[in-house]
Amino acid sequence: MTDQGNGHPADQPMWAELKLPELLFTERVRRLHAEIETEWDPVRQSACQTAAGRALWKHVTKDPLAEVLAGEAYLRSFYEKIRKDCINKASEVSGVILAVRTLWFDTKLEAALNSFNTEEAQIVLLGAGMDTRAYRLTCLRNSNVFEVDFPEVLQKKANLLQAAKEDADEYQNQLMTAKSLTRVAADLRENNWPEKLQKSGFIPEKNTIWILEGILYYQLDSDAVSILKKIAEYSTLTQTVLLADFMNKSSTMLSSSIFHFYSDWPDQLLPSIGFSDVRLSQVGDPDANFGLMHDPSNLFNKLRSLPRSVQTHPDDGTPCCRLYLVQASGSPYIIAP
Repeated sequence: MTDQGNGHPADQPMWAELKLPELLFTERVRRLHAEIETEWDPVRQSACQTAAGRALWKHVTKDPLAEVLAGEAYLRSFYEKIRKDCINKASEVSGVILAVRTLWFDTKLEAALNSFNTEEAQIVLLGAGMDTRAYRLTCLRNSNVFEVDFPEVLQKKANLLQAAKEDADEYQNQLMTAKSLTRVAADLRENNWPEKLQKSGFIPEKNTIWILEGILYYQLDSDAVSILKKIAEYSTLTQTVLLADFMNKSSTMLSSSIFHFYSDWPDQLLPSIGFSDVRLSQVGDPDANFGLMHDPSNLFNKLRSLPRSVQTHPDDGTPCCRLYLVQASGSPYIIAP
């Protein structure tokens, strides 16, 4: 296996074998994950799938809590995909895009905090799922973090983290790094999530960074646009930064896809609803590869040279599935031309 596009040197295989933490085999944690596997729908379960990817790429993402939040079943399933990719010498190992996406959000979040030139800021993670940034990013030490998601997702996450803290010595040092963390139980498909957020202590007039990672494309078009418009409204009150990822149309048209909302031109959509200074990157771009996307034959590298309007690859007829990483800002101090 080469090092091209895989994120690690050939002589240091990161996935020689799957080593699961003992905590996953305790009765308490097994019960929690059994409930997730039997009671949650695919959208909610995607939170554990994302955690599994971060756990197996933790040599890059630095997310030690991810394996507990992912659970045995999702870790084993994801590991098998990686193992097959390694055997087949794939130019793109499963999870590398998730690792790139995680690192992009991390670096842009820290840069946005620094740009505020203030000691405090609010971070809102919409559709937070099994995200652990409040526990692993030291740049959040002066920030109030709000995680918004379905009540059952937030409760299971809290229970799993509590189990890790109480039942396993190896997680004792995984303390919260954010100034504060508030979990807000809300359904983003309903219009009352901003009200619930504010009742939980969110201050609309305070500098805010909104993180929408892996969430917009699960929404219906009307719901996704409504969410973005609401954030744009907040930007008329205070300095605001939006960090979000968008799928293009081809990505949502795949068979059995659970994705709905797409935008081939998010850098045109966002200004039309009130955002300014919109910057778009594709996976593989200089600020969106992190040394993990070297192989020219990698799918995303091949697509970067094609116009975004192209939906089918001219070489083989496959759909041009793109992921756009977008940063936008808004401020009441910006005067419209």
